[in-house]
Amino acid sequence: MDKDDEPITSPDYPFNDLNRPFPSAENELVPEAMERLDLTRRVLAHLTDEAVFAGIGNAGFDLFAAADRPQNFYMLGSMGLASSLGLGYALARPDERVVVLEGEGSVLMNLGSLATIARMRPARCLLVIMDNGTYALTGSQQTAAAVADIAAIARGAGIPQVYAPTTVAAFERAVVDALNTSGPAVIVVKIADGNGALRHGWDAVQIKHRFLAGVTR
Repeated sequence: MDKDDEPITSPDYPFNDLNRPFPSAENELVPEAMERLDLTRRVLAHLTDEAVFAGIGNAGFDLFAAADRPQNFYMLGSMGLASSLGLGYALARPDERVVVLEGEGSVLMNLGSLATIARMRPARCLLVIMDNGTYALTGSQQTAAAVADIAAIARGAGIPQVYAPTTVAAFERAVVDALNTSGPAVIVVKIADGNGALRHGWDAVQIKHRFLAGVTR
């Protein structure tokens, strides 16, 4: 048997062979192709003036394209921290719904956030993780989501409500259910690879002041 055909059994894989690629997902059955921008629009359709935190890169670009609004907080330069900011906001304003949009690459850089969200139990916080399997902005290098089940990780961290929809209709149902149920929720959805077509021009200071004005009650 060729070495590359052997099953993965080593507990420290893939670090025991840095030249060995992650397993390919090309042959996985994907029931329905889903796009980040379309799913972002579907989330926003169920919101009014709620705060929405978007991770760096495409999560923020497609939020901007879907609906630029003062209540949007676009992360800049802090990969993986949108979920932490969203948690802080949710704890500070427990009566408000809070939505966080992230890519799986960012979530993998801050997995501890899932355990913290589970421990702190914000009443109305939804984290939507859109998994395209790559770091699209830097050349579509494959992420560790090729071997890591992020939905299972979220459940293992203690998140009480975790959804893994495989169709647009199931995604819509998950969003509605998560937004109307008490406690933190995570939706992990597989999406097509690719970059957002539009990019906002806000700098960090502008984003902060605009957001604060937008969520002032």
